[in-house]
Amino acid sequence: MEDQKRHIIKTAGELFFRLGIRSVSIDDICHELGMSKKTFYVYFASKDELIEQMLQANIDYMECKMKELLAQNDFRRLVKAFVKHQEAEKNDVRRVPQLVYDLKKYYPRQFADFQIRCFEAQKEYIIRYLEMGVQEGLVRANLNIELTAVLFAKIHNDAIRDFEVIEAHNHNMHQLAHTAMDIFVRGVLSEEGLKLYE
Repeated sequence: MEDQKRHIIKTAGELFFRLGIRSVSIDDICHELGMSKKTFYVYFASKDELIEQMLQANIDYMECKMKELLAQNDFRRLVKAFVKHQEAEKNDVRRVPQLVYDLKKYYPRQFADFQIRCFEAQKEYIIRYLEMGVQEGLVRANLNIELTAVLFAKIHNDAIRDFEVIEAHNHNMHQLAHTAMDIFVRGVLSEEGLKLYE
């Protein structure tokens, strides 16, 4: 049952990502899945419930990736993994404005809750990353870790919420994420950490 729910969430998420939430109906999702609406409603009571669980799945995925990085308990490997990820993503020009726009307009409660939970998760993991980096001498020892984590998580979440500003200046979310992360990483690293990053 859980596998089927995950499959529905993944398929619906891909449709929402490409077309926006408003333009994708339950009929569209069922057609894409080769599933009857009756079967769909066994797993989800409504489109609203599907969207809530999709957003939760997104947070679960983000937290899983963060935990994987922390489990390495090696800030050098974390920095290298970040650089590798940035290189792999540099040609990814996917854009999510319609998805975010629809969430903000038609599902404001779910989107606001999602933003709060993302902020809290990011803040806590950034704190742990930075503490690990300080211990290894790769992050500046005089850094205000908690404030830095709050600031970066806030900037990241506000940028996603207010993507129209980014679009208006002819940039996309990937470019924003890459630039913000680069500035953040350079700003927190010690001289030794910066050499490693570069």
